[in-house]
Amino acid sequence: MTRRTFLTRSAQGLGIATAAGTGIISAPAIAQSRTKMTIVSTWPRDFPGLGLSAQRLAQRIDDLSESKIEVEYFAAGERVGAFDSFDEVASGNSQAYIAADYYWKGKHPAFAYFTSVPFGMTSLEWNAWIKFKGGQELWDEVSGEFGLKAYTCGGTGTQMGGWFNKEIESPDDLKGLKMRIPGLGGDVMAKLGASPVSLPGGQIFENLVSGAIDATEWVGPYNDYFMKFYEAAKYYYTPGMHEPGGGLAFGMNKEWFEKLSKWEKMVIETACMEENAAQYEEAVANNGEFLSRMLNDHGVELREFNDEIYDAFGEAAAEVFEETRDHSDLAAKVDDSFQKNLREMAAYLKLAEIGFSNQRNRVLGI
Repeated sequence: MTRRTFLTRSAQGLGIATAAGTGIISAPAIAQSRTKMTIVSTWPRDFPGLGLSAQRLAQRIDDLSESKIEVEYFAAGERVGAFDSFDEVASGNSQAYIAADYYWKGKHPAFAYFTSVPFGMTSLEWNAWIKFKGGQELWDEVSGEFGLKAYTCGGTGTQMGGWFNKEIESPDDLKGLKMRIPGLGGDVMAKLGASPVSLPGGQIFENLVSGAIDATEWVGPYNDYFMKFYEAAKYYYTPGMHEPGGGLAFGMNKEWFEKLSKWEKMVIETACMEENAAQYEEAVANNGEFLSRMLNDHGVELREFNDEIYDAFGEAAAEVFEETRDHSDLAAKVDDSFQKNLREMAAYLKLAEIGFSNQRNRVLGI
């Protein structure tokens, strides 16, 4: 006999129907206690990688709660436009969004640190900062100014440098380039003479094909393959300086979130933490396979940014960080924490994970 069956039969045998008398909630009371949750997303429906991850998370919250939290999920454009998700949730019209928080750097530049920033943390480092080095508390402070509460809910790992319709052999080749690249990475490109363009994922391909943009970054081979960028641009560059790692955001209306029970909050946090790991691991599992497909089946030419270009990226990024810090005391506080912890963690990882992987790859001929 299951515990649920036992409780039901016990209640029937005693003839008790009220929670006050027994602690057992009757069926009508259970129905009334359900919490409705509308989630909007910046990703297209059924989109491999990002979109499917968002849908998994929405379903997981419903499943873990046994539908006590009734989730209604809307992909980009189904309820509001992708970039309208922030205002939709901050206003309380919907209860949560799934997005990359650097989309909102126009609201506050510190939001960029809670996705990824140029020359910043890898996914491993960023998660460590968020969970154990005060990153979540700073995220709460930034989001709280807009009536939001956020958890990390995904990560893509170190991203590729992007797709270009010409070879990039020096910093001068970036001048006048119209490139879809959001966040502080876009500010770096602007300092080098490019024109950054902000587009939601569902609009990138058509703009690349039409020539409205000359280049784009997206994620990595697994996600990029299904965007069919290989049909619109020939050169695929690596490594990306703009998004070395980081995470995605499950942003909730703070007033709504604070009214939830402790159990409901834990269900949501648990689902987010599980999907945060799953999305990154899915990318790691698939990037190698889909890179091979693009190179071998579609004639993509893989290129690497040279040191001169990377040095120019670095100089521009330093300027961008200073300008970001000048925005406010809070922006400076976030940058202080981020940069300090980045350097401490990177110094160790250079000796451990990076040192090992370099030697392993040398021995194995990778």
